[in-house]
Amino acid sequence: MDSITNYTQNILGQLNITFKPLIFKLENSNDKERLELMLERNADVLVFDTIYDQLIELIKIENPGVRLSQEQAEERVQNHLNGSDLHEYGVWVFYPWSRRLVHLLDREEFHSVRTNRNNCKITNQEQQVLSTKKVGIIGLSIGHAVAMTLATERSIGELRLADYDMIELSNLNRIQTSTHNLGINKAIVAARAIAEIDPFINIQVYRNGISEGNIDQFLTEGGKLDLLVEICDGLDIKFMTRHRARAFEVPVVMDTSDRGMIDIERFDMEPQRPIFHGLLKDIDPNTMGNLTTEEKVKLVGEIIDANNISDRLKFSMTQIGKTILSWPQLASAVALGGAITADTCRKILLGVNVKSGRYYVDIDRIVGV
Repeated sequence: MDSITNYTQNILGQLNITFKPLIFKLENSNDKERLELMLERNADVLVFDTIYDQLIELIKIENPGVRLSQEQAEERVQNHLNGSDLHEYGVWVFYPWSRRLVHLLDREEFHSVRTNRNNCKITNQEQQVLSTKKVGIIGLSIGHAVAMTLATERSIGELRLADYDMIELSNLNRIQTSTHNLGINKAIVAARAIAEIDPFINIQVYRNGISEGNIDQFLTEGGKLDLLVEICDGLDIKFMTRHRARAFEVPVVMDTSDRGMIDIERFDMEPQRPIFHGLLKDIDPNTMGNLTTEEKVKLVGEIIDANNISDRLKFSMTQIGKTILSWPQLASAVALGGAITADTCRKILLGVNVKSGRYYVDIDRIVGV
C-alpha cells in the first residue's frame, strides 16, 4: 500500500509536468485498492460516469442494420454485461492535472466507438495500420493543431511531442487552449489535451525541446518514427533534424501557416534527397548562432521561397525586430495547416505515393480575393 500511496502522491505532486493519466481496471484487486485509497484521501476529485450511455452506443454501432428501440438496446446491454458489475466494467481514468475521474469503455471497445464515424473514409483495416504508426512533432504552436487533429482522427498509435517553450498569452491567438495553461510547457499542454480525448494513445514528451544530444533518441528510441512533422522556429533545429531524419530515412512534413503551403520531403523514398529540396546548400546548423536577425530573415525567405508567400507575410518579414517581434500567425491559417498536415501524414502513413514537393491550398486564390 505504501508504494501505491507514494506513486499517487508523486503524480499529484508534479502537476506542472504530469501529462499521463492513471488508468484503473477494477477487476484487478490492486487497481481497485489504489482507486479506493485515492478517493478516500482526495475528497475534491470530480467523478464523471457515463459508462451506461457508452454501452448503449456500443450496442447500436455493433448493430448498424437494426433500428433498436431504447428497450431493445438496454436489453442487449444487459446481455453484453452478462452479470458483470457495471461499476467495475471498463476502466476508470484519472487526470491528475484537472482532478477528474472518468469511467470509460476499455481500450478496444473505446476505440471501436470513438472511431466509428471515421468509417468508411478510413477503413477498419486502415485504422488498424494507423494504430501502429509513430509520429514525432517538433514545435507545438502550429504543431498543436497538427497533434490534436491526428489524435482526434486517431491516425496514429504514438505521438512524440517536443517543445521547450511555455504557453504565453500572445500564443492564444492561434493555440486552442485555456488561460489556466499559461506558463505550462506547450508539449505538456498538447499531451494533456490528447489524453483527455483518448487516454490510450501513447504520448512521449520532450519538454526541453530537441538538440544534437537527443535528436537520435527522438527519432528512434522505442522504434523508429514513421514520420516527422517539423514546425519549429529555430533555424538550427530545422537543418539538424532534417540531416538526422534523412540519415534514418524518416519522411519530413512542414507547414508554414501561409497560403496553405505544406512542404514534403520523402527521405524514406529518396534517402539522398537534398534538404529543403536543394533550394539552398546544406548549411552547417552550428553556424546558425552567428547569424544576425537580418541574415536569419533572409535565410527563412529562401527556405519558404519569399517569391511565393502572401503579400502580408512578405511585408511582415520586413518589420521583424522593428514593429513586431516575430512573423504573425493566424488561428484560421494554423487550423487549416493542422488539417492539411494531418491529412497528408495519414496518406503517407498508409503508403499512398505522396511525392516530395511544395503544395498550396491558397484560400485567397481559390475564392478569387
